[in-house]
This record gives sequence, structure tokens and C-alpha cells, in this order.
Amino acid sequence: MPLVSVVVPTYNRAETLPRAIDSALAQTVDDLEVVVVDDGSTDGTGEVLEGYGTDRVRTISHETNHGANVARNTGIEHAEGEYVAFLDSDDEWRPTKLKRQLELVEGRSEEWVAAYCDFTVETPGSTGPLLSLAATLLAVADDDRRMEGGEELLGDILADNVHPGAGSTLLVRTDVVREIGGFDEELERFQDPEIVVRILGEGKIAYVDEPLVVRYDTGNPSAELVERASRQYLAAYEEDVDRLEAEGYEIRGSHELVIAKHYFADGKPLRGLAHLRAASVSPRHYPGVAWTAGTGLRRRPLALVAVVLSVVAIAALGRSIRLS
Repeated sequence: MPLVSVVVPTYNRAETLPRAIDSALAQTVDDLEVVVVDDGSTDGTGEVLEGYGTDRVRTISHETNHGANVARNTGIEHAEGEYVAFLDSDDEWRPTKLKRQLELVEGRSEEWVAAYCDFTVETPGSTGPLLSLAATLLAVADDDRRMEGGEELLGDILADNVHPGAGSTLLVRTDVVREIGGFDEELERFQDPEIVVRILGEGKIAYVDEPLVVRYDTGNPSAELVERASRQYLAAYEEDVDRLEAEGYEIRGSHELVIAKHYFADGKPLRGLAHLRAASVSPRHYPGVAWTAGTGLRRRPLALVAVVLSVVAIAALGRSIRLS
């Protein structure tokens, strides 16, 4: 029995999959297996996996594509390790990632059942370095925010203030992740924080304050999908959300900000503004909002015209009302 089972879900990522697998095999922890779940790929993924002539890499194949959450749960089902660690097939780990997490979890009491770590973000293209720096800075939580513990983290996680990034950063005891049923297969977004919310019902989660994961920005979901998933996610924890908001957490407003930024990034500023009006915004959010708005306007210049015309129309309407 290996100590850690690394679960790598993949779909049509033959180009990036070797980078992910190689980074798992290069860990300073040798006692591991890599369980790759090929979720119905139609590119050269099969040939890539055939090239790994080692019993440390096992492949489980789905005949058709079922989605990343289902693939992760298939990996959990076939995992033989005491711990499961998740790695998206377009990301990679630093060599000491598992070692640092295991040291932290196994050096504490049994109530500590999982660990995550910090990460950096890489964006391809000529403007990639600048975009990567911005994305990394915007993903970092406030220095004084609690980053590890038990159910006291629930408010910050539901409010999207703490980003566990479970898809590539999480290490969790196998019995615990099986007990809670793995990833929510109906949720199209926010599956990473959602599984951590349920893990917190079983024990505490530790945090390694080192960027031991490199996440690659290979595409973002549509704003409509994010909005739909946000409503679904918060509805599942409605009682907790109501209780925590009564205690001062700005959960729904924080999600409105996330949705607004996605609409801005999609080049739909009017819809972004509508959500921004209901959002919880502080000065630390201004750079992120400005960045996503600028990104969207560069992608769809006509959207800027729409905003200007709307502002002019609103101003003209206000003037006509005053004159009458």
C-alpha cells in the first residue's frame, strides 16, 4: 500500500499531462502511486500514458467524458494510499509539495485530516508574466486572515476569501474523503472550496505557507456558468450562509463580486455593473475589478461604446426628469 495516491483527472490534455505526471513522480516522497483517470479523451492521451512503463502510474479510463468531478471520484475509488492528493492535468507540483504537507499533518493530532498549500499562477502568451503576477497577487488572502483550522474557517471559505484550490493543492486522508462522498458531481464551479467545507465537518485542515503548486491559466468558465454554480453552491449551505452573515461575514456580496468580475472579463460590463452594485467591495478589491474590466474591454471594444452610451442615456434621462 503506497502512502499517497495522486489522482490526476484528464481530458484531451496530451500536451500538458506529462508535465503533471512527471512533477508527481519527481516528489521527494517516493512512497506514492499516480492514478490517472482518462475521462474519455479523443486526442493522444492514450499514447502518452502508454509511454509510462512503470507500475507507479496506473490508468483508469472512462469510455465517454463525464467531467472532472466524476473523474476525481473515480480516482478516489481506485486509490490504494493512506492519503489522496489531487493534481489537475494542466498544473504541476514543486518537488517538496507532498513532503511538506505530510510533515505538517502527521506531526499534529489525529483531528488534522488534510492540508493544502499556497500556489503561483502562470499564464501563457506574450503578456503572460504580467498576467501571472496579477493573478497570483489577486489570489492571495489578507495576511491576517486565518488560513487553517476547523469549522471556524467556514465563513471565509464560503465567502471565497480563502482559496484552498483543492484540485491541485489538497492532500486528505483517504478514509475521510470517501466518508464525505468525494467531489460534488453536480457542481460546475466552486467544487474546490465545497469539498473543503465538507472535510471541515470531519476534522481540521492545515496550511503550508509556501507556493508548492504552479497553476496554469488555460481558460476560464463563462460568467453565466459561474453565476449558476454560485447560486447552486450557496443554496446548498443556505442555513450556514444565513447564520454566518448574521455574524458579520459578507458571503453573498462576495459572490456577487466574483460574478461581476467574470462578466467584466467576458466583455459584458453592463451585466458586471449590475452584480457589482450588490457586491461587497473594499479598497483591496479595486485592482482586481479594474484589471478584469480592462481585460474584457480589450477583448470586446464595442462593450466600451455600450457603457458610454448607457451612461449618456441615464444622464439625459435624469436631466429631462429635472426639467419637467
